[in-house]
Amino acid sequence: MKKLIPPILFLLCIATMGLIKNLIVIQEIIPKPFNYFGIALISTGLFMTIKVSKQFSKIDTEIHTFKKPRKLVTCGLFQVSRNPVYLGFTISLLGVWILLGTILPLVGCLIFIVITNYYYIPYEEETMEKIFGTDYKNYKSKVRRWI
Repeated sequence: MKKLIPPILFLLCIATMGLIKNLIVIQEIIPKPFNYFGIALISTGLFMTIKVSKQFSKIDTEIHTFKKPRKLVTCGLFQVSRNPVYLGFTISLLGVWILLGTILPLVGCLIFIVITNYYYIPYEEETMEKIFGTDYKNYKSKVRRWI
């Protein structure tokens, strides 16, 4: 599973959602034009992930889940969430779900949340505690995992 990095999982979840929407025809629960609200969520989520990516690049630390971070980041969106990239991906997936307008593609969102919450985040938290020790534990005690 280490080979499946979060951005790839994100894209696979989007593909799964589109496939479900097209293979299993079910009544829309969010009709047009209301489903276009999903575009705003997709944009918001992608904006968050891009902002954090640029922040990591600027301060010269590692964003890749399975590589060693060089610095503990606690500013910007990290003041609100310990995992703003995952939160951004999740918000975007919820936007895709709303845009698709039916209930079943929600499965793609749930897959992403479960894998992220029970695999990626615990792995990263363990790594951060080993590298940054008390500083990370103090940060972790002040900022929630998601929001």
